[in-house]
Amino acid sequence: MLRWSLIFLVIGLIAGLLGFTGVAGTAVGIAKILFFIFLALFTLFLVFGVLTVKKITK
Repeated sequence: MLRWSLIFLVIGLIAGLLGFTGVAGTAVGIAKILFFIFLALFTLFLVFGVLTVKKITK
């Protein structure tokens, strides 16, 4: 998911440089949404992993 976020960010930056502001805004918006979803899932799995390791080692 982080890869897709970076791809959309690059597409948005290139489109912005070429003057396609509508496409650039949409691509950057999608990149931002994907990044925050990635961040939420990362923290969720990190917490679950820590809790599982603590449960297994006890």
